[in-house]
Amino acid sequence: MRLRNTVAAALGALLLSAALPTSPAAAATGDFVYTYVGLNGLSLRGELNAPNSGECINIPETVGSALPAFAPRNYTTSTATVFLEADCDGDTFYAMSPGQRLGDRLRLRSVVFS
Repeated sequence: MRLRNTVAAALGALLLSAALPTSPAAAATGDFVYTYVGLNGLSLRGELNAPNSGECINIPETVGSALPAFAPRNYTTSTATVFLEADCDGDTFYAMSPGQRLGDRLRLRSVVFS
C-alpha cells in the first residue's frame, strides 16, 4: 500500500511539473552599448537591454545600412561574441568579456550572448 502511495505521489509531482510553463531563454543582465551612424551622419548611441542568451541579435540600426555599428561596450554579465556580418555569420568575430569595452575600430552587425 505504501509503495502505491509513493508511486502515485511521484507520478503526480511529475505531471504537475510538466504542466508548469517553461521559462524563456535566459537573459543577460545589463546593457550592451554600441555606436552607429544615423541618417544625419552623426554618431549615435544604441543599446540592447538585457538581451536573450544563445540568440543571435542583428544590430537594428545596421539592417539595410551600408555602415556597421562600432565601439561596442559589453555591460552585461555574459560573454558577447560580436560579428562583422549579420546573422552571426562569417569569419570575422570577437569575443567580449563582461564589462569589456572595445574601440572605434571594431565593427559589428550582429551579436550573440553566452
